[in-house]
Amino acid sequence: MNKSRWIMIVGVLLTLGLFLFPLWNITLEAPQYPTPLGMDIYINDFADANPHDIKNINLMNHYVGMKYIPDAIPEFKIFPIGIITTAILGLIIGFKANYKWFLYWFILMVVLSAAGLYDFYLWEHDYGHNLDPKAIMKFTNPDGSVMGFQPPLFGSKDILNFRAHSYPQLGAYMLGLGMALSLVAYFVGRKQKRKSLSA
Repeated sequence: MNKSRWIMIVGVLLTLGLFLFPLWNITLEAPQYPTPLGMDIYINDFADANPHDIKNINLMNHYVGMKYIPDAIPEFKIFPIGIITTAILGLIIGFKANYKWFLYWFILMVVLSAAGLYDFYLWEHDYGHNLDPKAIMKFTNPDGSVMGFQPPLFGSKDILNFRAHSYPQLGAYMLGLGMALSLVAYFVGRKQKRKSLSA
Protein backbone atom coordinates (compact mmCIF):
# COMPACT_ATOMS: atom_id res chain seq x y z
CA MET A 1 0.00 0.00 0.00
CA ASN A 2 1.42 3.40 -0.96
CA LYS A 3 2.14 6.24 1.44
CA SER A 4 -0.87 8.38 0.56
CA ARG A 5 -3.29 5.57 1.37
CA TRP A 6 -1.69 5.03 4.78
CA ILE A 7 -1.98 8.74 5.55
CA MET A 8 -5.63 8.73 4.50
CA ILE A 9 -6.47 5.69 6.62
CA VAL A 10 -4.74 7.12 9.70
CA GLY A 11 -6.63 10.38 9.18
CA VAL A 12 -9.97 8.57 9.01
CA LEU A 13 -9.23 6.54 12.14
CA LEU A 14 -8.36 9.69 14.07
CA THR A 15 -11.91 10.99 13.61
CA LEU A 16 -13.16 8.05 15.68
CA GLY A 17 -11.52 9.72 18.67
CA LEU A 18 -14.81 11.61 18.95
CA PHE A 19 -16.23 8.49 20.60
CA LEU A 20 -13.56 8.60 23.32
CA PHE A 21 -12.90 12.26 24.03
CA PRO A 22 -15.06 15.39 24.46
CA LEU A 23 -15.74 17.54 21.42
CA TRP A 24 -16.28 20.85 23.22
CA ASN A 25 -16.28 22.42 26.67
CA ILE A 26 -18.23 25.31 28.14
CA THR A 27 -17.00 26.74 31.45
CA LEU A 28 -18.54 29.41 33.66
CA GLU A 29 -16.39 31.39 36.08
CA ALA A 30 -17.83 33.62 38.80
CA PRO A 31 -16.73 34.94 42.22
CA GLN A 32 -19.37 32.86 43.99
CA TYR A 33 -17.97 29.64 42.48
CA PRO A 34 -14.36 29.04 43.64
CA THR A 35 -14.29 26.07 41.28
CA PRO A 36 -15.68 27.05 37.86
CA LEU A 37 -18.74 25.21 36.56
CA GLY A 38 -18.14 23.28 33.37
CA MET A 39 -19.81 21.01 30.86
CA ASP A 40 -18.07 18.70 28.42
CA ILE A 41 -19.94 18.04 25.20
CA TYR A 42 -19.41 14.68 23.50
CA ILE A 43 -20.97 13.66 20.20
CA ASN A 44 -23.49 11.59 22.16
CA ASP A 45 -23.68 13.07 25.67
CA PHE A 46 -23.32 16.01 28.03
CA ALA A 47 -20.97 15.40 30.97
CA ASP A 48 -19.95 17.27 34.11
CA ALA A 49 -16.49 18.80 34.04
CA ASN A 50 -16.63 18.46 37.85
CA PRO A 51 -19.16 16.46 39.90
CA HIS A 52 -22.69 17.94 39.79
CA ASP A 53 -21.72 20.84 37.50
CA ILE A 54 -24.67 20.41 35.13
CA LYS A 55 -27.09 20.18 38.08
CA ASN A 56 -25.68 23.41 39.50
CA ILE A 57 -25.82 25.12 36.09
CA ASN A 58 -29.46 24.11 35.73
CA LEU A 59 -30.31 25.41 39.22
CA MET A 60 -28.61 28.72 38.47
CA ASN A 61 -30.21 29.06 35.03
CA HIS A 62 -33.67 28.38 36.42
CA TYR A 63 -33.70 31.79 38.09
CA VAL A 64 -33.25 33.68 34.81
CA GLY A 65 -35.66 31.47 32.85
CA MET A 66 -33.20 29.40 30.83
CA LYS A 67 -34.09 25.85 29.88
CA TYR A 68 -32.62 22.92 31.71
CA ILE A 69 -29.74 21.22 29.93
CA PRO A 70 -31.43 18.03 28.72
CA ASP A 71 -30.17 14.50 29.24
CA ALA A 72 -30.27 13.99 25.47
CA ILE A 73 -30.85 15.90 22.24
CA PRO A 74 -31.64 14.54 18.74
CA GLU A 75 -28.07 15.28 17.62
CA PHE A 76 -26.78 12.65 20.04
CA LYS A 77 -28.33 10.02 17.77
CA ILE A 78 -27.51 11.72 14.46
CA PHE A 79 -23.85 12.66 15.03
CA PRO A 80 -22.55 9.17 15.95
CA ILE A 81 -24.25 7.70 12.87
CA GLY A 82 -22.69 10.44 10.75
CA ILE A 83 -19.18 9.84 12.11
CA ILE A 84 -19.41 6.05 11.68
CA THR A 85 -20.79 6.44 8.15
CA THR A 86 -18.10 8.90 7.06
CA ALA A 87 -15.40 6.77 8.69
CA ILE A 88 -16.52 3.66 6.82
CA LEU A 89 -16.68 5.68 3.59
CA GLY A 90 -13.24 7.13 4.29
CA LEU A 91 -11.72 3.69 4.89
CA ILE A 92 -13.21 2.35 1.66
CA ILE A 93 -11.77 5.36 -0.17
CA GLY A 94 -8.41 4.90 1.58
CA PHE A 95 -8.12 1.26 0.59
CA LYS A 96 -9.74 1.25 -2.84
CA ALA A 97 -10.29 4.65 -4.43
CA ASN A 98 -8.19 6.99 -6.53
CA TYR A 99 -6.28 9.63 -4.53
CA LYS A 100 -8.63 12.30 -5.90
CA TRP A 101 -11.34 10.87 -3.65
CA PHE A 102 -9.24 11.82 -0.61
CA LEU A 103 -9.98 15.44 -1.48
CA TYR A 104 -13.70 14.74 -1.91
CA TRP A 105 -13.81 13.12 1.54
CA PHE A 106 -12.01 16.13 3.03
CA ILE A 107 -14.56 18.51 1.46
CA LEU A 108 -17.42 16.35 2.74
CA MET A 109 -16.00 16.47 6.26
CA VAL A 110 -15.53 20.26 6.10
CA VAL A 111 -19.18 20.70 5.04
CA LEU A 112 -20.47 18.35 7.75
CA SER A 113 -18.28 19.97 10.42
CA ALA A 114 -19.51 23.43 9.42
CA ALA A 115 -23.10 22.18 9.62
CA GLY A 116 -22.38 20.77 13.08
CA LEU A 117 -20.95 24.08 14.28
CA TYR A 118 -23.96 25.95 12.91
CA ASP A 119 -26.29 23.54 14.68
CA PHE A 120 -24.31 24.11 17.90
CA TYR A 121 -24.71 27.88 17.45
CA LEU A 122 -28.48 27.52 16.96
CA TRP A 123 -28.72 25.37 20.08
CA GLU A 124 -26.76 27.95 22.10
CA HIS A 125 -28.90 30.78 20.73
CA ASP A 126 -32.16 29.06 21.66
CA TYR A 127 -30.75 28.09 25.04
CA GLY A 128 -29.65 31.65 25.81
CA HIS A 129 -32.53 33.67 24.33
CA ASN A 130 -35.70 31.56 24.58
CA LEU A 131 -36.32 32.46 28.22
CA ASP A 132 -39.30 31.70 30.45
CA PRO A 133 -41.30 34.96 30.80
CA LYS A 134 -42.24 33.84 34.34
CA ALA A 135 -38.61 33.64 35.46
CA ILE A 136 -37.84 34.78 38.99
CA MET A 137 -35.16 37.22 37.83
CA LYS A 138 -35.34 39.37 34.72
CA PHE A 139 -32.50 41.38 33.19
CA THR A 140 -32.66 43.91 30.38
CA ASN A 141 -30.16 45.52 28.07
CA PRO A 142 -29.57 49.30 28.11
CA ASP A 143 -32.11 49.64 25.28
CA GLY A 144 -34.77 47.88 27.36
CA SER A 145 -34.77 44.58 25.48
CA VAL A 146 -34.60 41.31 27.37
CA MET A 147 -31.02 40.28 28.03
CA GLY A 148 -29.86 37.02 26.47
CA PHE A 149 -27.51 34.59 28.12
CA GLN A 150 -26.02 32.86 25.09
CA PRO A 151 -22.51 31.52 25.70
CA PRO A 152 -19.97 32.22 22.95
CA LEU A 153 -19.62 29.77 20.09
CA PHE A 154 -15.86 30.09 20.43
CA GLY A 155 -13.85 32.15 22.89
CA SER A 156 -14.78 33.97 26.09
CA LYS A 157 -17.60 36.35 26.96
CA ASP A 158 -18.86 38.24 30.01
CA ILE A 159 -22.46 37.45 31.01
CA LEU A 160 -23.46 39.48 34.07
CA ASN A 161 -20.91 38.51 36.72
CA PHE A 162 -19.95 35.34 34.89
CA ARG A 163 -17.09 34.80 32.47
CA ALA A 164 -18.16 32.13 29.95
CA HIS A 165 -15.57 30.16 28.00
CA SER A 166 -16.29 27.93 25.00
CA TYR A 167 -13.46 25.98 23.39
CA PRO A 168 -12.87 22.77 21.42
CA GLN A 169 -11.46 19.75 23.23
CA LEU A 170 -9.37 16.72 22.28
CA GLY A 171 -12.11 15.07 20.21
CA ALA A 172 -12.40 18.18 18.02
CA TYR A 173 -8.62 18.38 17.61
CA MET A 174 -8.49 14.73 16.55
CA LEU A 175 -11.26 15.37 14.04
CA GLY A 176 -9.41 18.39 12.66
CA LEU A 177 -6.12 16.50 12.45
CA GLY A 178 -7.79 13.57 10.73
CA MET A 179 -9.34 15.89 8.16
CA ALA A 180 -6.00 17.65 7.62
CA LEU A 181 -4.28 14.30 7.04
CA SER A 182 -6.81 13.42 4.34
CA LEU A 183 -5.83 16.63 2.55
CA VAL A 184 -2.15 15.78 3.00
CA ALA A 185 -2.89 12.32 1.59
CA TYR A 186 -4.43 13.92 -1.50
CA PHE A 187 -1.32 16.03 -2.21
CA VAL A 188 1.01 13.08 -1.52
CA GLY A 189 -1.04 10.91 -3.86
CA ARG A 190 -1.00 13.58 -6.54
CA LYS A 191 2.77 13.90 -6.23
CA GLN A 192 3.21 10.12 -6.47
CA LYS A 193 1.00 10.05 -9.56
CA ARG A 194 3.06 12.74 -11.29
CA LYS A 195 6.28 10.89 -10.49
CA SER A 196 4.95 7.67 -11.94
CA LEU A 197 3.87 9.46 -15.13
CA SER A 198 7.26 11.13 -15.57
CA ALA A 199 9.24 7.97 -14.88
